[in-house]
Amino acid sequence: MADSDNLAEYSVSEISGAIKRTMEDAFGYVRVRGELGRISRPGSGHIYLDLKDAQSVLSGVIWRGQASRLKIQPEQGLEVIATGKITTFPGQSKYQMVIDSLEPAGIGALMALLEERRRKLLAEGLFAEERKRRLPFLPRVIGVVTSPTGAVIRDILHRISDRFPLHVLVWPVRVQGETSAREVANGIEGFNRLLPGGAIPRPDVIIVARGGGSIEDLWGFNEEIVVRAAAASEIPLISAVGHETDWTLIDHAADLRAPTPTGAAEIAVPVRGELMASVDGLARRQISGLLRLIAGRRTELRAASAALPSPRDLLALPRQRLDTYAERLAPALRAALRDKRARHLMAAGRLSPHTLARTVSIARERLGGLEARALRAHRQQISRDRARLDAAAKLLESLSYKNVLARGYALVRGADGQPLRSAHGVEPGAALTIEFGDESRLSATAAGGDPAGGESEAARPAPRATPRPKTRAPGKGRESGQGSLF
Repeated sequence: MADSDNLAEYSVSEISGAIKRTMEDAFGYVRVRGELGRISRPGSGHIYLDLKDAQSVLSGVIWRGQASRLKIQPEQGLEVIATGKITTFPGQSKYQMVIDSLEPAGIGALMALLEERRRKLLAEGLFAEERKRRLPFLPRVIGVVTSPTGAVIRDILHRISDRFPLHVLVWPVRVQGETSAREVANGIEGFNRLLPGGAIPRPDVIIVARGGGSIEDLWGFNEEIVVRAAAASEIPLISAVGHETDWTLIDHAADLRAPTPTGAAEIAVPVRGELMASVDGLARRQISGLLRLIAGRRTELRAASAALPSPRDLLALPRQRLDTYAERLAPALRAALRDKRARHLMAAGRLSPHTLARTVSIARERLGGLEARALRAHRQQISRDRARLDAAAKLLESLSYKNVLARGYALVRGADGQPLRSAHGVEPGAALTIEFGDESRLSATAAGGDPAGGESEAARPAPRATPRPKTRAPGKGRESGQGSLF
């Protein structure tokens, strides 16, 4: 008991702080190899993960500022080597590793990750052949996404200048390092955002280029963000990453893969001299063909003209017929004129004033008779239409429901104004309207019905109520009071 009284007392924070300092002093910076397990990315930007092997699990955290500078992004199941320091988290009484850098544990781990990512993107259809677009035969502007200071851009510009000089736009990016993937993706998306006819010309072809290197150096072109940007590009894209034996995931998503950056320039533009020679050859062939065609047509025309009769012989018979008809025309015109004059004189003799008056009188009598017949027919039609209308009105009145209401019945309408033919489906508390034979109406509320399907209380005839004075709400024409069926 005395010994326990002499022990020093510590607060929880003091003990936690002492353990924290002991852990950090004992280990400092360490390199830990393990497989990535649980990975969490909260909205704060930090990354929380587990490093595990067959026996143990070590919690780890990558702060937000360090997470953006990682060479590879952590993925579950990837074997890595983590570098950082061991510390404690007093808030939960546990120890953890603050990770500064992550690197794959050998080429095998990278290849396994690469193959898994390739299968995932292939399943999404990003590598499908039907998605790939054809390159334009003669582009006006070429966009190049690469480093502005490397030998790659100089080779591309030199090759394009030799083959077919045209406008080249360079989007400067880092082709290696932590930010290379994001910069390359931004370059592809930036070229696609350019508007046709704008201040900066929109490229007709995009070349994504980089020189050769190890798989770690080329890893930025295997990132999903780059592959998805290449697959989504509306502008045809050529991938020229590494040497001929180097393959990255952007090669599968691009519309065409070039073995080298110089090869990409050769694919993008044709040789100007060869095009000019081809055009000259086609022009010569066209002129030669036209000359041969004209010569053949001239020969055929001469042969045809030799077999045809002379124009004088062809026109001799028509000319003779024309002379004959010309001689007959003048006598025929004179005879026709004499005949027309005689007919005119005969018609003028028949049209005396007495004859005209009699003709007008007969026409007036016929017109008066037609007018009388039209009036009689109109009156008869109106009479028939009026009789049919009266019969229809009497039939409508005999079939009207108001005659039924006048005999002491009432009409029940639902909230939508439609007549209710049965109590089925009427919910308790539903608003009802009852119309009587004197066109008066009452508002009512359904109280309930027979659960077994019998006649509901809302459908039974209500006892005749004594008329109540009608009260109208201000500004409204309907009755504001609501009665009850029961």
